[in-house]
Amino acid sequence: MQKGLIGVQMMMLKDKVEQDGIYEVLRRLSELGYHAVEVSQIDMTREVIEGLKQGCKDFEFTIAALSCGVEDLAEGYKYPGDTLQNDFDKIVEDCHELDCSILRIGMLPMNYMGSLELVMDFTRKCEEYATRLKAKGIDLYYHAHHMEFHKYDGKFLLEIMRENTVNLGFELDSHWMWRGGVDPIRYIPTFAGRIRAIHLKDYRIAQVDMDKYPGNGREKVFYMFNHIVQYAEVGEGTLPMPEIIAAGLESGSEFFLIEQDEQYGRDPYDCLVTSRDNLIHMGFAEWFRA
Repeated sequence: MQKGLIGVQMMMLKDKVEQDGIYEVLRRLSELGYHAVEVSQIDMTREVIEGLKQGCKDFEFTIAALSCGVEDLAEGYKYPGDTLQNDFDKIVEDCHELDCSILRIGMLPMNYMGSLELVMDFTRKCEEYATRLKAKGIDLYYHAHHMEFHKYDGKFLLEIMRENTVNLGFELDSHWMWRGGVDPIRYIPTFAGRIRAIHLKDYRIAQVDMDKYPGNGREKVFYMFNHIVQYAEVGEGTLPMPEIIAAGLESGSEFFLIEQDEQYGRDPYDCLVTSRDNLIHMGFAEWFRA
């Protein structure tokens, strides 16, 4: 069976990076058996880039993807990181220096939400940058959440974005697809040829504990309904992960990146151990190295 490469989405380790440095985090991940990362929500300073380079060399890591913004969020409100608008040349240099050919946009900016016209304006900008980046050997990808499964004239926003682009790719997420109301196993193949990376994130219903919820009576009940869904370690939720991974591989995904937006009091390294062990038990032991 052909295989992909399982790695870690580093947003869940951003506090560890701030505390210990990027090199130390890569060292720790290598001890846990991981050898690929997607860099996100980490400022791409010279120190970070050098740490990534050295970590790749010393611990045999692959940089699956880097992240960026498209533009500043609003006048006077600077995006917290590099943007294609302000830092295009630097971003390209970072990708080349780290031998990384995937660049991702983490989400739809707030100032474009809630309007199909605004989203299409954003999509046009993304496609323009995707075309420029492709000439530099870099693929631009858009990471979807559940909000892109809102329908306009009977069609998902995500599909409208896909139909109006050629060079822009899409990074799908197992949890957000399910939360958006689609079956990942069936939905992923509809993006065949437009995906190189998928987020592995399980979907869990937490145990009810009414004593922990704020409010009284109906307030507690509605709080429970709105907060009972959790981001779970891979294999600790309800999603059929082996089948989702198979659908991703068959549709062109090369990287399968573990992400857990919240850890609910657990250390993120411990969460990654749980996900690793479950994936190995599912038969993916060989997917942790290129």
